[in-house]
Amino acid sequence: MESLGEKLKNAREKKGISFDQASKDTKISIRYLEDLEKENFASFPGEAYIIGFLRNYGAYLEIDVQELLSRYRALIQQEQPIPEQLLKHISPVPKIMLRVALVILALGVFGGGVYFFIIARPKNPTAVIQASRSPTTHTMNGERFDGRFFEGDSILVPLGQEQIKLELHRIADTVAIRTPDGNVALDLGEEVEVDLGDSGTPDLRISVVDFEKNNADMGVRLHFESIKGITAQDGDTLIVTSQSSSMVIINSPTAYPFTLQTNFQGYCMFRWEILMERDRRERNERYFQRSDELNIQAQNGIRIWTSNAQAAKFQVIGGGRTYPVEIGGAGEVVVADIRWVRDEDNRYRLVLARLETGS
Repeated sequence: MESLGEKLKNAREKKGISFDQASKDTKISIRYLEDLEKENFASFPGEAYIIGFLRNYGAYLEIDVQELLSRYRALIQQEQPIPEQLLKHISPVPKIMLRVALVILALGVFGGGVYFFIIARPKNPTAVIQASRSPTTHTMNGERFDGRFFEGDSILVPLGQEQIKLELHRIADTVAIRTPDGNVALDLGEEVEVDLGDSGTPDLRISVVDFEKNNADMGVRLHFESIKGITAQDGDTLIVTSQSSSMVIINSPTAYPFTLQTNFQGYCMFRWEILMERDRRERNERYFQRSDELNIQAQNGIRIWTSNAQAAKFQVIGGGRTYPVEIGGAGEVVVADIRWVRDEDNRYRLVLARLETGS
């Protein structure tokens, strides 16, 4: 059976594609492409980059992306360090003693099997219940929390003088989480903003960093982040209270509808969501390829997610003008908002605000 690296290499060579050509088409540096085929994951800045590159490169080579991710996770599990006590040297045993021990062991297994199936076997096998794992309750003490959760686990999130409880309900095709704002379902790499206090504005951002579909035993790695000092709501307008990680695209005395125009230069997984418009809040997701174009119109803002920040060229069209926008580097996984905000002088700015993706 082909290893992960061999599958990528064989698919590329079968298509007659060089690393140089693949790098130009996918906007992923040659160094990272080579390391994917060599299974040298230590060179990547984080797991989010590995997953993003595998999705992008696999789609480019027309390989089943979910199969690639499953092979990657299996490979990572195999590379977990062996407990030190198992590495201790075992003194040699004479061959005759080894054979005697094997015979005794075989007789013991046979005898134990006979005893269980004939004498000690329970009358109703379905009545034998395995001990289940006790649910764990985590506590979010700071502005961020990152951890692995299993079905039934929960987390207490501080909100003022209260602690709000969220529970991981189910791991299936998606991850289902129970929140005070209602149940949410997330796929790998997706995120959602939750209103914990019924205030009309989100208080917490939840994202899925890693999980295997329909495999509850593996659990899911979740990232929680408090939305603090970023925005407040005033009608349909966002008011900025902190701008440490934002870039201004447009300054204007009024906020007006705008269009985000995206021209794709290579293969890319791209998601987008309209912000602050109740009838247009569904999440959209597609694989795009070279020469594809996407136009997204919005009144207040747009949230975008891309598996490769330079696989697409972005520009904002508004007020009769066009503004080029750069959101990240080659091969970089980026989540960002493009939205109107109002400053203390009642002027409006269309800003690009990058959000953390987890690691």
